[in-house]
Amino acid sequence: MTDVTVAETGQTSPTFPPSPMLERPGAVAAEGQDTGVAWHYGDPVREQRRLESGDGMTDLSHRGVLRVSGPDRLSWLHSMTTQQLTGLAPYTSTETLILSPNGHVEHALHLVDDGEASWITLEPGTVGAVEAWLKRMQFMLRVEVTDVTADWAVIGEPVARETDPSKPGDPLAWKDPWPAPAVGGALYTSAEVEAAGHPGWNWREVLIPRAEFVRRAQAGEFDHAAGTWAVDALRVAAWRPRLGFETDHRTIPHELDWLRTAVHLQKGCYRGQETVARVHNLGRPPRRLVLLHLDGSEHTLPEAGAPVMLGERQIGRVTTSARHHELGPIALAVIKRSTPVDVELLAGDIPAAQDEIVGAGR
Repeated sequence: MTDVTVAETGQTSPTFPPSPMLERPGAVAAEGQDTGVAWHYGDPVREQRRLESGDGMTDLSHRGVLRVSGPDRLSWLHSMTTQQLTGLAPYTSTETLILSPNGHVEHALHLVDDGEASWITLEPGTVGAVEAWLKRMQFMLRVEVTDVTADWAVIGEPVARETDPSKPGDPLAWKDPWPAPAVGGALYTSAEVEAAGHPGWNWREVLIPRAEFVRRAQAGEFDHAAGTWAVDALRVAAWRPRLGFETDHRTIPHELDWLRTAVHLQKGCYRGQETVARVHNLGRPPRRLVLLHLDGSEHTLPEAGAPVMLGERQIGRVTTSARHHELGPIALAVIKRSTPVDVELLAGDIPAAQDEIVGAGR
């Protein structure tokens, strides 16, 4: 598997062979970061409803998979990333970030440990960069980092919040902690927004041998498949940030409410910690994540990167836009923190009203 760099986000577009799910009748291939899997299978609205009802699956076989083994693995990963990982119980899922020395988000790691190794799934095309960085930091510790993407595929599926992600004998799965606040984290939504109720998001990523995934896909076993269009629509409605979509080279976790699930504020030193602590204790993030309700009379959606305008002034950019089966056309955007909450904006050339996610007063 080779990687092709995408200049703005630092993400890459994988050249892994296209998924066999693209051979299904009605499948339309995704583009950009999700190249290699299906955008939809002919009915994205129905696919959304299917996932929201707790049924179906989504092909995420383009995600990278790392396996980190050895007795020092958790303390080693703990020392370099944003989340508390020492003492992590087997089959407990968590999310952790790799930051730059200046505290900017570089990678998001979806991690679950099975008691013998930590399994990490990564955004498409980033596994090579993460593997290389981890190996440079290995020194004399008892750890081994292996890219197992060629051997393991990821599928996404809805899961009940109370359901454990996996147990011995089950397929290993990472259960997304979003939006439940993690111990040691912090909420960047306002008190009013949080009191009104955070949108739900019950999702997990299941690891299965790639040969088994190919066999089952070619045999037509995944009858209730939903494409990335459906997943993104539900993700936007749940205010869930995604690396390479909501992030750019300047992103700090506070701007996206990512301290909620991916950052432990009381843990020891790690790269970028000074920025995380300083902004949390003394300052405010320069930008904030918002949900935009787009004018439904338009037949198009603003593209990722489209400017968000307040009058004649650009105050941000669209990060992900979608058509939700209930909310209609919506988008996530990152805008200047000082932007008033009650003003009408333009997303590209489409009028938009905002729902506050990250509080303007933070």
